[in-house]
Amino acid sequence: MSVNSEAVNFEVITKWTTDDVARWMRTKKHNEVYVKALCQDQQIDGKSLLLLTESDLKQSSVQFRVLGDLKRLYFDILEIQQSVSANNLSYAGATSFWHSTPLYYFPSSTAPLDHDSFSAGPSLSGNVSHMQRQFRRKKRRVTFVDSTDSQLSDEVTDADSSPGPAPGKENSHQHHHCHHTHQGYATVLEPEAWKALVAMGYVFIVTWITALVMVIVHDRVPDMEKYPPLPDLFLDNMPHIPWAFEMCEVTGTVLFCIWIGVLFFHKHRFILIRRFFALSGTVFLLRCVTMLITSLSVPGTHLQCNPRPYGDWVSRLYNAYLIWKGAGMSIQGVRTCGDYMFSGHTVALTMLNFFVTEYTTRRLYYIHTLSWLLNMFGIFFILAAHEHYSIDVFIAFYITSRLFLYYHTLANNQALMQRDSKRTKVWFPLFSYFESGVDGIVPNQYEWPITPKRLKSWTLNFLKTLETKWKDTVSHPTEGLLHRTNLFNPNSKPKTS
Repeated sequence: MSVNSEAVNFEVITKWTTDDVARWMRTKKHNEVYVKALCQDQQIDGKSLLLLTESDLKQSSVQFRVLGDLKRLYFDILEIQQSVSANNLSYAGATSFWHSTPLYYFPSSTAPLDHDSFSAGPSLSGNVSHMQRQFRRKKRRVTFVDSTDSQLSDEVTDADSSPGPAPGKENSHQHHHCHHTHQGYATVLEPEAWKALVAMGYVFIVTWITALVMVIVHDRVPDMEKYPPLPDLFLDNMPHIPWAFEMCEVTGTVLFCIWIGVLFFHKHRFILIRRFFALSGTVFLLRCVTMLITSLSVPGTHLQCNPRPYGDWVSRLYNAYLIWKGAGMSIQGVRTCGDYMFSGHTVALTMLNFFVTEYTTRRLYYIHTLSWLLNMFGIFFILAAHEHYSIDVFIAFYITSRLFLYYHTLANNQALMQRDSKRTKVWFPLFSYFESGVDGIVPNQYEWPITPKRLKSWTLNFLKTLETKWKDTVSHPTEGLLHRTNLFNPNSKPKTS
């Protein structure tokens, strides 16, 4: 088989024998020792030549005593591989082959090389540098998946209002979906709104328990004259700022508004809602235990903390209602003492910060920076107001962040737990219930929740429901009454057709 310039295509080279490869190497004026070692000893044919890499040459039994011989041989091999990739990527089987090449990225737009008599063309160096630039750009576009930052989709989508795929783009959409699957994306993402309602009920109960515990610990606060503030490394060196605690709650309000905006536009908002409520409820339930077990002395002399004079539970429940209604915030007129281990304000700030940064795309780095600044400044304001000990804030941040990360690590890697699902249900019942329908990472996709198409669909469904009920009522006006009568008549028998 001749080895001229017309033979430089995928189909022809794959039919090369070891003799053809040896003839090609002699044409390129390589040492006869290497020709015999590769073609006779190693049996390198055309297919093997296209798969050959520099590491293969180094690890083979060929003894390259001169580094230049190795580099020149691999240069010629790379030249022919690049030419084949530029001209023949449409050949069946070639695409998967070149995408699996571990060392280089071969762009399909690279111009073919001049292989006349297999001499190196003058454009080779320019093509190689262009290939390397394309590879670096491709590398920067690669999306890496981790459990702490699942910003997995930077596309803003509107599944209901956007038109169908344009001609020729259906395959790209399918490839995007497969990329999601291979990179750890969830394949099935049902809203499961009832689970969000369950999580809402869970956090509702926990907030009431928290408010009641705050009333109890307020009455158990140690006497300020007998038990002065405990030594604290930060508070002892930080002057008291009276307005700092209100500023902390302002930063929390801003973070909450950002989180509401994320929920409004996120495509999988019901999954986010149930995760937020489940994690928040769990942390605050743990806080109830730590508050109730040990009562610390007040952290600042400016605080007026005296046990309330009442003792009946009706008054305590009323005060718990006031705390619950005001969300425990001083700007809402709520003032409590004794709820020190650990800081509820730090829990709220940290939880909001982590959810905002987790469920917004990476390109919204201004939002991420603002979220972290609000979180850190909010913590600083808590300490500057001398409303909590430093250990309260540290423990609150640590527990909240760890629980968030552990939960999402488990949720994003559910395939690791399939063999031990029974133990997961026993040790993590809440997690198992809420995440049973999610098999991977939730992508950050956004949509406008209220679209004309959705409004039309909701209206039509509502009208169909009314029409069905109206027809049933008109066609069987006394069926419901007879059914209720039969329930109270034990001697009645069911009607048979």
